[in-house]
Amino acid sequence: MHDTVLIYRNELLQASETFILEQARAMRTFRPVFAGLKLQTNGISLPNRCAITLTGARNTISGRICRKLFCESEWAPRFLARLAQESPSLIHAHFAVDACVAMSASARLRVPLVVTLHGYDVTRHDEHLRRTAPGRVYLRRRRKLWERASLFVCVSEFIRRKALARGFPGAKLWVHKVGVDLAAFQPRNPVFDPQPLVLFVGRLVENKGCTHLVRAMVSVQQRLPEATLVIVGDGHLRPRLEAEARSRLRHCTFTGVQPHSEVRRWMERAAVLVMPSVQVASGDSEGLGMVMCEAQALGLPGIGFRGTGVEEALAEGESGLLVESRDEAALAEAIVRVLTDPKLRESLAIAGRRHAETSFDLRRQTAILEDKYREVLNAQ
Repeated sequence: MHDTVLIYRNELLQASETFILEQARAMRTFRPVFAGLKLQTNGISLPNRCAITLTGARNTISGRICRKLFCESEWAPRFLARLAQESPSLIHAHFAVDACVAMSASARLRVPLVVTLHGYDVTRHDEHLRRTAPGRVYLRRRRKLWERASLFVCVSEFIRRKALARGFPGAKLWVHKVGVDLAAFQPRNPVFDPQPLVLFVGRLVENKGCTHLVRAMVSVQQRLPEATLVIVGDGHLRPRLEAEARSRLRHCTFTGVQPHSEVRRWMERAAVLVMPSVQVASGDSEGLGMVMCEAQALGLPGIGFRGTGVEEALAEGESGLLVESRDEAALAEAIVRVLTDPKLRESLAIAGRRHAETSFDLRRQTAILEDKYREVLNAQ
């Protein structure tokens, strides 16, 4: 019989967090059970009977009070009893902010806590974290988390450096990339001639840098009038981005949030994926960029800015093009190069797939993670 691992996220699961679900599905020696405070509205559908929540999908006043009470006082006997019924061997929390809530369950169940650091949880400055209730809980309990957690999994070397700078204990930091299902993301036909389609996939928030891409596309379309920008995702910047795109671009489509299968179909049609992530005033930065990892597996050339975890997704520029952060002219030039040079596209496609096979194989990466779970359990 397999040991059970509780996969913890305060809200299960945002539409963009397919990588958490895929990692759980790829486990072979542990039985994953999802746990959290509530189900995310319009989020990822989890398998039946594989998710335990404090309040389900309810967003009622009583539900909010119940969640706040647990976050503040760690009191929720029925929820903890339900978790105990699964006889977990350990808890794996995603994001340090969530881990500070899961810490009480780890203590009550007397099981070790593993935490994956993905991005904002170590890049966002404290003054910005204080602006939200979960952030304030995190700041109060952060030092206790450093002591109690058995392991912090960093999704990139970039995140490890950020965690060290924030004071996380270096001896507990382990760099391990989340994998991509290489069977689902097979390389495209090498003779495939893509449309001049530039693809962006991500939340429409400041640190994702879509504003820079829209402005770079003005220059691209002046040189290549048929070039089309497709933006997949949503966020508070969407109205502003749509207005700018309408006034300045010939061809631009906003699709909103799309299911994972539809994102893959857009990737299969595109000539290049651009991930112009930047570090912003709050400190928010891209930890790795799973969409770029998927593009690499598919053989879709990628372009990004330097200075975030996207550099590691692109093998420090060996499997994609990197330009200086916020340099819209250089970004436009890189896009034009990829759109107009078939040999460059082919070389980037080959290098990208090779990088994915070396660094992002979901089966291998998950097996390594499960071995690490065993190390943590054996050290107890």
